[in-house]
Amino acid sequence: MTSTAAPAGGGLPARRPRVGLALGGGGARGLAHIAMLEAFDELGIRPSVIAGTSIGAIYGAAYASGISGNDLRTHTREILAQRLGLVRDLFVARARPLQRMVTLFANRGAILDPDALLDLIMPRRVAADFDALEIPLKIVASDFYEQEPTIFTEGSVRVAVAASMALPVIFQPVVVAGRALIDGGMTNPLPFDILSHESDIVVAIDVSGAPVPDERRPTPTAFEALFASAFLFERTIVKEKLKSSQPDILIRAGTSQFQVLDFLKCDEILAAAEPAKERLKAQLTRILSVDTLPVIGEAPPTTEEVHGAIAVASTAPAKMKKSRTRGLLSRRRKRGGDT
Repeated sequence: MTSTAAPAGGGLPARRPRVGLALGGGGARGLAHIAMLEAFDELGIRPSVIAGTSIGAIYGAAYASGISGNDLRTHTREILAQRLGLVRDLFVARARPLQRMVTLFANRGAILDPDALLDLIMPRRVAADFDALEIPLKIVASDFYEQEPTIFTEGSVRVAVAASMALPVIFQPVVVAGRALIDGGMTNPLPFDILSHESDIVVAIDVSGAPVPDERRPTPTAFEALFASAFLFERTIVKEKLKSSQPDILIRAGTSQFQVLDFLKCDEILAAAEPAKERLKAQLTRILSVDTLPVIGEAPPTTEEVHGAIAVASTAPAKMKKSRTRGLLSRRRKRGGDT
């Protein structure tokens, strides 16, 4: 998202805002990320950097490799249709004893190998190394013993994704450089905060959701409670983060009614995410309809100026947007820009 356009009448071109995209974790609810990536494609907007946690890391890696949102929709549906029996064994375990999952890929105890799951679901076109990605990518995992996030920006994409999605109980930890790494959602389930230095506009897609009561029973099953507890913890982290800082655009995917292992409800999840997709398109269009950044050669705007211009784009009547933004740029030119 760094293309430029020459202004009418000559002069230096204006720089388009850099858009950072954060894709959060949320189990099967994260299938909604596909619809959000389609929104970017339909608007012709290319993120300048992507950050992903857990299932957000999977789709972030695929999109950063140049795979479109529509191709990811097709790939996901084909995987779920063609390998239905295997996927059912992996993800519908609440209807079966947990031990049934163990015999598939586990090599120790009652835990699955995340790398084996990636053999099933990762598109073959995903880049092998971060250096080969078309869009810069940050993948978040959690250091089990240090109890802090680990951010991957180089090396093997597959190893980073495997570590980021290593949800306790389901998957064994991934050991990298002597560190035991688990699901990135344990420390940063919605990693919009790690994009601020490389983005003018930060978009965060929250798919953490919240448990929805089942009319058929007053309490969750033991299996539902086991897996939902991790996501309750992650949702609490997100709430606390939003108290201190917020992304410029925050989209909640609207898929709370689905369980974290409802991968076989792919079409239903994607349909439920359509309203959120349209909200994302509307907000991106509104913000990017105004030039908010100085022409090339000027000093970068201050954080207050960028966020002020975003606020104008979000709330001002259409006729006022351009004049207010031009005023911002005019004032910056008169004073020679900030350092």
